[in-house]
Amino acid sequence: MNDLIPPDNSELPRIGFGGGCHWCTEAVFQQLRGVECVDQGYIASQPPKADFSEAVIVHFDPDEISLETLIEVHLNTHSATATHQLRKNYRSAIYFFTEQQREIAQEALRKFQNDFADPLITEVLPYLAFRNSDPQHVNYYSSDPERPFCQRYIEPKLQLLQSKFIDEVNERKESR
Repeated sequence: MNDLIPPDNSELPRIGFGGGCHWCTEAVFQQLRGVECVDQGYIASQPPKADFSEAVIVHFDPDEISLETLIEVHLNTHSATATHQLRKNYRSAIYFFTEQQREIAQEALRKFQNDFADPLITEVLPYLAFRNSDPQHVNYYSSDPERPFCQRYIEPKLQLLQSKFIDEVNERKESR
């Protein structure tokens, strides 16, 4: 894996999300209207969170979907309140590229906390570096949705997405 900033072939903003398994996170964001593409891999932030954890970078059209809505989807489609021993590799995080994104993310966490019984553990962290996933893992769900992993872990997230965010769901897209 090589450190890199994912290619930015558009004028659209990007935001990073760590939500446990990047296969699951990728599949969720690929479903959304206004998401141009999803880069799947590993993101690092600044110390003490400089270690890489599974994450995605979402390129989105703010005229189609707001950053706040992306954050709401993120919080509702992974374990945003659960701590466990693998959190170092599967961090619940929002990785911002701009100061405005940081402010929006922090405000969204305050706003959406009321929707959860337990405290949100999602961290708002500055984006530092990205590593691509191995090519055979990109578009994991869309390449074979019948895999047992997809059926057990990803499909329930997509069903939740369909029921809670019906207006935001679009055709399935693939990552780069």
